[in-house]
Amino acid sequence: MILRVQDDRKRDLLFGAAPKRVVSLVPSETYNVAAIGCGGSLVGRTDYCELPRDLCGALPSVGGPKNPRLEAIVTLEPDLVLANQEENTKSDLEALAQRGLKVFVAFPRRVADAVAHLARLARIFRVDRHPTARTLIKQGYEMVRDAEDARAAARPPKTFCPIWMEPLVTIRGDTFISDVLDLAGAANVFARRERNLSVACDRDDRYPRVTMEQIVAAAPELVLLPSEPHAFTEQDADVFRKAPIPAAKHGAIVHVDGKDLCWYGARTIEGFSRVRAVIDAHRARIKA
Repeated sequence: MILRVQDDRKRDLLFGAAPKRVVSLVPSETYNVAAIGCGGSLVGRTDYCELPRDLCGALPSVGGPKNPRLEAIVTLEPDLVLANQEENTKSDLEALAQRGLKVFVAFPRRVADAVAHLARLARIFRVDRHPTARTLIKQGYEMVRDAEDARAAARPPKTFCPIWMEPLVTIRGDTFISDVLDLAGAANVFARRERNLSVACDRDDRYPRVTMEQIVAAAPELVLLPSEPHAFTEQDADVFRKAPIPAAKHGAIVHVDGKDLCWYGARTIEGFSRVRAVIDAHRARIKA
């Protein structure tokens, strides 16, 4: 049976059978394929695909998400390349498509989108009725419904979540990370931050640069420092601890696992409860 699936660039891709040779150009996609029980189909990964460790350790790397070795990918003869609109470059993906490779581009912006994407992968790999995939996807949808109910019942702490230190870069509301925070019960203080027109970079629309003065003015009650894409250190945390913000007063400068915030799909389902627990704990501390 021919399966027609639309990717997030609104392109229809046809699958006559489950993919057997897959190159993943996105760490979270590598994890997703393994999580639905299809890790054996992977034949290539990026330098940053580190989980599951046993699987990734046995796979050849084709370079980084931003600078993959295209000939290495072609040589692996994949029947599917998994990519992301933001993590991979348009020119690389177009070059692979021009070489005749089937390139599936994902770009989930919401937690619910990430669960739906996992369900879409399960259909592509023809495992949507298998217990491993079905149970994980069902858990994801239940997680979203439960979190929506909990969010409506509690005041969200004003939260600042940087993704880079020098320069300071954060997230706007139309990003996946911001939706994770929102669903987990936090209010991103820069969700509606206007674009800085002095920055000649389109990414400032979604990942704006901010100053310490702007952070102080936003008065976050909680600061979350993820381990990726920038690995925030204790030295970085001290900068915020010394700032005149409520989060410093309440001892709410917290290191969190970046994968729980930005790896969409299976890792979101596994890590979301940890994000919620951090936010709930510091909500209680702020009230006290």
